[in-house]
Amino acid sequence: SPTSSLMALPHSGIIKLSREELEALKTAFEEGNLAGVASRLQEMLESLESVQLDVGITGETGSGKSSFVNALRGLGDEDAGAAYTGVVETTREPTPYQHPRYPNVTIWDLPGIGTPNFHPDAYLEQVSFSRYDIFFIIASQRFTANHAALARHIQAMDKSFYFVRSKVDIDLDCSLRRRPSSYSEVGVLQEIRQNCLEGLRAQGIHSPQVFLLSAFDLSKYDFHLLGETLERELSHHKRHAFLMALPNISLHILEKKKAAMLKQMWLISTMACGVHTAPIPGLLISCDVDILTRTLQGYCKSFGLDDDSLEKLAAEVGQPVGQMKAVIKAPLAKEISNSLVVQLLIQAGGKVPKLSKEVLRSVPVLGSMASGALSFATTYKMLRSFMDEVTARALPWSPMAS
Repeated sequence: SPTSSLMALPHSGIIKLSREELEALKTAFEEGNLAGVASRLQEMLESLESVQLDVGITGETGSGKSSFVNALRGLGDEDAGAAYTGVVETTREPTPYQHPRYPNVTIWDLPGIGTPNFHPDAYLEQVSFSRYDIFFIIASQRFTANHAALARHIQAMDKSFYFVRSKVDIDLDCSLRRRPSSYSEVGVLQEIRQNCLEGLRAQGIHSPQVFLLSAFDLSKYDFHLLGETLERELSHHKRHAFLMALPNISLHILEKKKAAMLKQMWLISTMACGVHTAPIPGLLISCDVDILTRTLQGYCKSFGLDDDSLEKLAAEVGQPVGQMKAVIKAPLAKEISNSLVVQLLIQAGGKVPKLSKEVLRSVPVLGSMASGALSFATTYKMLRSFMDEVTARALPWSPMAS
């Protein structure tokens, strides 16, 4: 099942850290300056979470640009804050749409490129091309000379672009109606892809990549391939921003998000034990409960356990939102409070994992700084347990899990 697959991600009662993470912890404890190191780690995390990502969506009128803008933001065309869609060109100027949960990610709906007097250099100047990190060039039928010319100009300016063939669900429906006895989804998609590649090569684009998508069901077709391509080609900070902003449309995306958060967990644990700490009643540890509260709230929102996400999902699957909330036993984002975090820390404190031999070997002073090591281990265990619970609760209500 999707839930068991996600829960099968590597997990152990022993805390395991990478070599770099061990070195950072070793330095912190040996110098007796956990607060100073934690402050630097906090700066690193804030830098990662505040990086700006600007995505430009362009293509000919009617190609589904605005629907793709909405889909990337996890919105339907009729949702509040959605980009306006229509069969005639509705975008006259570059229009920014912030991601509803990650305001540092902005999806730009750019004017159409299908006019007879289209000039790519003038167009890119008009849309202020330098502001965008990546471009998606969209076509709902054939890629034309305009698409190819725009791609060449973007490439000459050392920017990344990706060809997206939209509305493939419509092509599949039409093919099924025309040839029901010989219909093959794989065959139709292969034909669409081949036609796109041949057309782009004929326009002088070498080794083109085309991703087949439907804005109304991003979980199908090539969206996972597009995500993997961006993961390889974007810088680390930009890649993280793009991943966290993706809608939770597939098990693959949920696993990627969980893996990214797990990589940060040691960092958050160190910060929580080194900055603005206070003793936790009933435990021999001290930590910053405020940081942990914000972190758990973020976990809930990332996996759709907040009121807005659940109300939207309830409408999609035809379930009363109250019924969904009654079945989901994990706390929602708005229910995460400092007092709840303290309760979770106390629960984790009763079953704190032993620090692995590798950690003790690499950071020998941990033995003489038992309270610091115990605070770190308890905090890490609490975060990991909560993460596992949140991801398990997120899946049963997801449309792709049904």
